[in-house]
Amino acid sequence: MKIIGPFRQIVTLDKLPLRGKIQDESLEIMTNAGVLVDDEKIVATGDFEELKSNNPNASIDLIDTEQVLLPALVDAHTHICFGGNRANDFAMRNAGKTYLEIAEAGGGIWSSVKHTRDASEEELLKTTLERIDYLLSLGITTIEIKSGYGLNVDEELKMLRIVKKAQDLTKATLVPTCLAAHLKPKDFDGGNQEYLNYILNEILPKVKEEDLAKRVDIFIEKSAFLPEESKIFLEKAKAMGFLITVHADQFTAGSSRVAVEVGAQSADHLEATADEDIDFLAKSNTVAIALPGASIGLGDRFAPARKLLDAGAIFAIASDWNPGSAPMGNLITQASILATFQKLTTAEVLAAMTYRAAYALGFEDRGVIAKNKKADFVSFETDNFNNVLYYQGRMSAKHTFINGEKI
Repeated sequence: MKIIGPFRQIVTLDKLPLRGKIQDESLEIMTNAGVLVDDEKIVATGDFEELKSNNPNASIDLIDTEQVLLPALVDAHTHICFGGNRANDFAMRNAGKTYLEIAEAGGGIWSSVKHTRDASEEELLKTTLERIDYLLSLGITTIEIKSGYGLNVDEELKMLRIVKKAQDLTKATLVPTCLAAHLKPKDFDGGNQEYLNYILNEILPKVKEEDLAKRVDIFIEKSAFLPEESKIFLEKAKAMGFLITVHADQFTAGSSRVAVEVGAQSADHLEATADEDIDFLAKSNTVAIALPGASIGLGDRFAPARKLLDAGAIFAIASDWNPGSAPMGNLITQASILATFQKLTTAEVLAAMTYRAAYALGFEDRGVIAKNKKADFVSFETDNFNNVLYYQGRMSAKHTFINGEKI
């Protein structure tokens, strides 16, 4: 057993609701506190001196500067396995070029597909691990990673195998998701329906056989796949035993309904979600995930976070780190900016990056500092936890803990 502390503040996020709005007054804030850890789990939290007195045989991991402790963060939507760079896309978009003009100039998702296909497995593994390490430095210990820049059997499997290799080389928890239905590739001979059948018949059976991913995603949008064909695809993937998540309502409304109807774990993006669909989402167990990084990267509207919370939705925030629309990758910065524009409480933002995001990935063993939970947490060198969002990502994590160990 080990006692970690003392911390100026521990913000446990314990006993907060899974859905709907949260006032900051609901936060449990312990002062001069510590955490007792054993066998990778939290045994107890409380006054540091009392923990020492009650557990005289426990070792001490002494925190000798003023720090606050939060549950480790969860990034429930990333695309961090990719090759190449799309800085030219960003410059062209800021100069007023349209998506079609950028694509015609060699940019867009297809550019990332070509770069990722051309990259060696060694190169992709190296850059993916570098991005994982950056997320760990922010205090993010659970990371979803999508494929979707391969778009054929060999290349989609290559991406997912790299994520599997990365899991063996990091202490972070990686959650792979097959996004072969990112868009129909230019070199596929057939229409959307033929390509979706190709995924179902050729890619997903091999993903299942090699146990490379348990989740399937699809981008429902006019430029990718339509709601009707997407719903059929998702129902078939679900029948194969896969969990479902959906890129929904990014530019046009309506696809979040598909996510709810097929029982998706989450509907992600939601920048274009209509008011009637907000209520539909709020009555479901599908987590509404905002991706403010894409809004910032594209200069687009934010997901209606305030309305979703007020309606009672399960609401989370993720980074959408990808080479095109969301290259920043800093979840805390993005969440802080979203909070400013959508008037979110600190409690709502912290919940959205911890236990609510974990729920979107199927985890209920993390995201709070409480007895029997996974001992993943993050400390910041400050005397006030509000500074973490106040500095909008400028404050780096002092220590990231996984299973009670500093990494």
